[in-house]
Amino acid sequence: MTSYLEIRRFRDDQINWVSDNPIQLNHLHNEIIQRVISVSVKQTEEKYGSLPCPFTFFMMGSAGRFEQSLWSDQDHGIIYQQRGTEINDYFLQLGKEIACGLLLAGYAYCDGGVMASNPLWCKSLPEWRQQVTNWSNNSNWESVRHLLIFIDGRSLYGEASLLNNVKLEVYQLIHKEDLLKKILNNTLYRKKGIGVLGQILVETHGPHTGSLNIKETALFPYVNGIRLLALKGNIMETSTLTRLEKLSEFELSFNMKELYKQQFMKLLILRLSLSQSDNYENSHYLPICPLSKKQKEEIKEILKNGAALYRYVRNLIEKEDT
Repeated sequence: MTSYLEIRRFRDDQINWVSDNPIQLNHLHNEIIQRVISVSVKQTEEKYGSLPCPFTFFMMGSAGRFEQSLWSDQDHGIIYQQRGTEINDYFLQLGKEIACGLLLAGYAYCDGGVMASNPLWCKSLPEWRQQVTNWSNNSNWESVRHLLIFIDGRSLYGEASLLNNVKLEVYQLIHKEDLLKKILNNTLYRKKGIGVLGQILVETHGPHTGSLNIKETALFPYVNGIRLLALKGNIMETSTLTRLEKLSEFELSFNMKELYKQQFMKLLILRLSLSQSDNYENSHYLPICPLSKKQKEEIKEILKNGAALYRYVRNLIEKEDT
């Protein structure tokens, strides 16, 4: 494929075939994004010459965790091997080309600017090492948030070792600076999903009235809780399910791991099968009224277990900190 619009047509042709299978869907997203990058690299080389040095392009957010739904926004960065003004300019142009290509292929821009078109997320290896060190040393709310975003990074193109080397330093810095408690505080807010009477708490105003915010209420307790346990256990994988598999009995018992793996996979499948989304924003919301009693009970169970998991992780980390 030689154009972004061809890739978009390919996406539209293929997406329905995998729309009920989270694993196959994310493999398709991988393929689409890799095709976009290939076209972007070719177009950038035609405009600005050959790549000046090795680099890696990596995804973060749900794409980094291999947990994208039908619609997804962009969260990505670039690490290139050598620094220099002309090299910096080259890869920033490549980052802008990729971001534009992904938009044309069906992936919305990131509202927070977490994209390789932003100099904050497009740097040389030495600059990235300095940046993660600064984030660790500052350890304010925004710096910790940036670390969390970066930790979910997964290389999709180029020299993956560039990303792995920086991530290894991040894990070392987190334990050296004892940042787990600050990371916990950064993700402490949890939107309640079940009321005191056992009802599912839905949006009460706005365009999504009557819908459950699946992203904040259901997904985040699992994603944030398991990420914290993975950091504690020095697990480098980014997928929530893979992180769960890698956790030792010291972090989570076998029975708890099996329960949360089953609940999280069920959540990913329900999100695909029940969501009535036609764009990225709508994909976060699940209308509750049309659901059957059984479906509502399944969602309540997922919400309760997610809340219990996060309480467990919070208590574990706070206990170690005392």
